[in-house]
Amino acid sequence: MIRAIYAPLLVALSFLTILPVGLSSATDVEISRSRGWYPLVGLLYGLLLLGLVLLWALALGAPVFTPVLAALLVMAMAAANRFLHLDGLMDFCDAMWGGHTVERRLEIMRDSRVGSFAVAGCVSVLLVKYSALLSLLTMVPGLGGLLFFPVVARWAMTLLLTVFPYGRPQGIGSAFASSGRPWLATGFALLTVAAVAWFLLGLAGIVTLVVVSVVSLLLGWRASRRLGGGLTGDCYGAANEIMETLALVLLLILLWRLELDGMGFTIGYGGGILTEFRWPFALEYGWFSYSAY
Repeated sequence: MIRAIYAPLLVALSFLTILPVGLSSATDVEISRSRGWYPLVGLLYGLLLLGLVLLWALALGAPVFTPVLAALLVMAMAAANRFLHLDGLMDFCDAMWGGHTVERRLEIMRDSRVGSFAVAGCVSVLLVKYSALLSLLTMVPGLGGLLFFPVVARWAMTLLLTVFPYGRPQGIGSAFASSGRPWLATGFALLTVAAVAWFLLGLAGIVTLVVVSVVSLLLGWRASRRLGGGLTGDCYGAANEIMETLALVLLLILLWRLELDGMGFTIGYGGGILTEFRWPFALEYGWFSYSAY
């Protein structure tokens, strides 16, 4: 019973992070059920980013250094999963736009070399992500968005794993297909991401969750058609990168509107936690300020 809980969590951590916590004896069922923990792993990413922001504010909190911080956050996100999601994005872009048949697209995804579509897609995603993070860091409720966007992006991976079949007979994702479609694990993941969305961001979080879910399904539907009826591991990595970018842009727009309406400090059930928590130190750097009591 205990293994049924911790084993899928360790598998999720080993798949989505650089942490060496994988199980050498993990079963296909445990691998399949690991999708239920993906949003929680995303929350760990958010906490990592928040920790980096706090450390940066203590060391170099002047607004002039904010662009450097945004770039470091993008790099930290990529390095934390061994750049596998970016690799999947690049293979995905090459295959979707560089192949004219199903067989050729699948062959391109196996190829370790990258083409012009891969470079263009990767640069575009990183550029938009960096710009959105830079803008988000200038907003007080943006810290809630910083926690949430990795959560909803990894929910998108869970959704695609459950809705669409795996596109190869053998591969890293074959275990997810061989054990059926565990809707219980997917339901747990949905409850997790919805709770985090409402607790941190209220309506802004729920709207972002709905939009990301719909766009993920459309992306999965289009990709599965071009790959012969299923998705591959590269598709999941690409979806994570694309949905992180989409979520950041959506949150930036929604939270900006809330700030204009004077609602920036009241969003969500726990929306005020990040702006009113009594930290054991005082930070006053314009874009990032907390008061100690």
